[in-house]
Amino acid sequence: MTDKTLSKTYEPKAVEEKWAAEWLNSGCNAPDAPPGKPSFSMVIPPPNITGALHLGHALNSTLQDVLARYKRMKGFNVLWLPGIDHAGIATQNVVERQLGAEGRTRHDIGRDEFIRRVWKWKEESGGTIIKQLKRLGASCDWSRLRFTMDEGLSKAVRKVFVELYNEGLIYRGDFIINWCPRCHTALSDLEVNFTEKDGSLWHMEYPLKEPAGGVSSLTVATTRPETMLGDTAVAVNPEDERYKHLIGKTIILPFVNREIPVIGDESVSIEFGTGAVKITPGHDFNDFEVAKRHNLPALKVMDVDARMNEHGGRFAGMDRFKARKAVVEGLTELGLLKKIDQHKLMLGSCYRCSTVVEPTLSKQWFVRVAPLAAPAIKAVEDGEIRFVPKGWENTYFDWMRNIRDWCISRQIWWGHRIPAWHCKACGHVTAATVDPNRCAGCGGKDIEQDNDVLDTWFSSALWPFSTLGWPDDTEDLKRFYPTSALSTSFDIIFFWVARMIMMGLKFMDGKPPFKDVYIHALIRDACGQKMSKSKGNVIDPLVMMDTYGTDALRFTLAILAAQGRDIKLGEERIAVYRNFANKLWNLARFCHMNIEGMETAGAPVDAASLNMADKWILTRRSVCAVEVSEAVEGYRFDEAARGLYRFVWHEVCDWYVELSKQDLKGENGPGRKQCAAGVLVAVLKDTMKMLHPFMPFITEEIYSTLPGVAGGLMTAEFPAGKERFDKEAVDMELVMDVVRAVRNVRTDMNVMLDAKVECVCVSEDPGVRECLSTNEGYIKQLAKAASLTVSEPASPPKGAASGRATDGGRVVEVYVPLAGQIDLDVEEKRITKELEKVAKELEGVRARLAKPDFADKAPREVVEKEEARAAALAEKKEKLDAALGRIRGLR
Repeated sequence: MTDKTLSKTYEPKAVEEKWAAEWLNSGCNAPDAPPGKPSFSMVIPPPNITGALHLGHALNSTLQDVLARYKRMKGFNVLWLPGIDHAGIATQNVVERQLGAEGRTRHDIGRDEFIRRVWKWKEESGGTIIKQLKRLGASCDWSRLRFTMDEGLSKAVRKVFVELYNEGLIYRGDFIINWCPRCHTALSDLEVNFTEKDGSLWHMEYPLKEPAGGVSSLTVATTRPETMLGDTAVAVNPEDERYKHLIGKTIILPFVNREIPVIGDESVSIEFGTGAVKITPGHDFNDFEVAKRHNLPALKVMDVDARMNEHGGRFAGMDRFKARKAVVEGLTELGLLKKIDQHKLMLGSCYRCSTVVEPTLSKQWFVRVAPLAAPAIKAVEDGEIRFVPKGWENTYFDWMRNIRDWCISRQIWWGHRIPAWHCKACGHVTAATVDPNRCAGCGGKDIEQDNDVLDTWFSSALWPFSTLGWPDDTEDLKRFYPTSALSTSFDIIFFWVARMIMMGLKFMDGKPPFKDVYIHALIRDACGQKMSKSKGNVIDPLVMMDTYGTDALRFTLAILAAQGRDIKLGEERIAVYRNFANKLWNLARFCHMNIEGMETAGAPVDAASLNMADKWILTRRSVCAVEVSEAVEGYRFDEAARGLYRFVWHEVCDWYVELSKQDLKGENGPGRKQCAAGVLVAVLKDTMKMLHPFMPFITEEIYSTLPGVAGGLMTAEFPAGKERFDKEAVDMELVMDVVRAVRNVRTDMNVMLDAKVECVCVSEDPGVRECLSTNEGYIKQLAKAASLTVSEPASPPKGAASGRATDGGRVVEVYVPLAGQIDLDVEEKRITKELEKVAKELEGVRARLAKPDFADKAPREVVEKEEARAAALAEKKEKLDAALGRIRGLR
């Protein structure tokens, strides 16, 4: 017996606030101090400090929390380590906007003051997403919250940089990089978003210094005519018969009259454009490689704002796009613009501000990645690291086997400043973990630290081991590294996952950072469209939590998280699982109402007192527990959630509650009342345990009110699923199938809801007949049957509609005599009318689908919706045909 009660309706907000505070204050999220248990550890993909919770965060955090809570209940010592990323460019932009509102720039206040301002903003406003994750129920050990700029991680970053530099795996040099003129920083290849745009291909004529073989000029084609001012060659394919005789000749570059050579390079396509291409090493990745092969100079013609610099001649000072227009006009005036073709091109933009990036020559810091990539590839090939779903391994391999050196320097102020000092006397670079006071080369004191900061992903690459205390040899590292699993999205496999693998193997003695990498689905809207603010189809998880409750949102995301398939999410789906939460609440209230005043309701039930319905539901509980465990262990979160939904709604509520109502009312004596109540409590307890990883708030609240409960669900043991009564469960399934058959006949024949019917069950199997006779009470109760006749095969009763029950190969023919139950003429007219309506509607849908214009031009989601409608109508028509056949067969 318990003194605790449940309110009439479930109010999520109050329950969520109560248990979020309780978990935090009790410290139950933290791993146990003694290391006796097996360990299970995860690091949270650190959200940006500037961020707010979106559906991607909600999905990933929910799935990680399912794993963490489940593993605790399975007896593991769980560490789920939280943290925040300093988000270099994004955070700097936030504070720069604040300064802009004051009429100032970061340069006005200087680097030190600017950094102080960022730290101040971080302390005041940087914890928003952490509060939102706590509200979601994320059971991280919040006492260990890490920040990618905290002292420990900064120590790790410096050590890694210095070691890689000393090994020659970090170097500095002039290379083509992606430059954002708005953020004033280099971007790695992965930080550039490419979209297809309509562009132009300009054909420009370059005069030869001296005609050769009757040729006085070469025509080149380009999508960026403004960069011609930085050309240092024109290249042709040495096998191209049109131009091979011109290799070695000299061209006079228009506008600047610079002499540049014609070179032969096999990379030039004979078919594309004119077959002659301008080479601009200072502003094109491919041209930079060509220039290295031919020892060509590289010339920058734009400044950091993407304006033409002093090398731009008469175009100096112009924005690059204005310069493009001016160059085209100038070429036209000179008669050197031959034609303009429409051309599709992939345009790169900054992932932060969407400004078109400018490939430009710059002195940057790079990681020499190939030596690090080789063991990272092998770790996945050898199965040390497993991707789930496995198909993502191919994506990983494709990128890793074609990897380019990683540009790690950023020209901003917020971030880990590169621990390298330049000597003004001798030029030596000193890399050090502690700020030096003199040059390691010449001993001079006139040294200056590099102005650049490291790419945010550099510190993030160290996350699995730096957060556990590395480079110190900590107990956490010994207990929790390698981590057990990483859950993340596909779009940061390259940004983050691959780099963590490389760094983990390099600095943790060949041990990978995690065993499993689970790649979760992408959430789209209900029509399959990508969510975006511009489309107005974004679903705000915070609004959904306010409207439907956090558990409803969590369960929705879990049940839709099928491996390898995007999630189509509409608000109505969340409403469905809000109803599921209400169903749980009402089930618990039903339980409380029926155990009120019973002192021993929470005590173990004597197996000898169990009836067949009890044994069935206890067996189904055990089967559900095993299936949920297997699904969660295999990262099949959707299967686990569906199994729980089916068990609660369709087995406990639809069947066992109905089967046990007479017992719970005391109609079959106090012994049966006590037993049924005990079974209901036991099943409800284990149901709350199984559901807890998915719906932690409502389950904790219900569980705390049940009799015989000691402690919360966070420390409860997950049901083992060992109590089974397989024979009785199989027999019960047969009884239920007979009830379904009778109910189907009643529905198809439109029998009045409260009408009592006769039921005849026929089977050749004596065991089946005995089972049905023994459980006559269940069948009469649930099928609303006035009588039940069980017999061997014989002629069907006259005027009876029939159905069939099949379970495990056992067959029962079920007959329901309809004399006095329905008017055959009225029913035949009703069904015929409905059948005509459905047939006409189905014909129209099929005609629409058959039109080539519709199938080819309509959006895919519209076509799929119509196909689903056609299938549903066809199924309905089939059932109506069968019902009409039954009616006519009764005459």
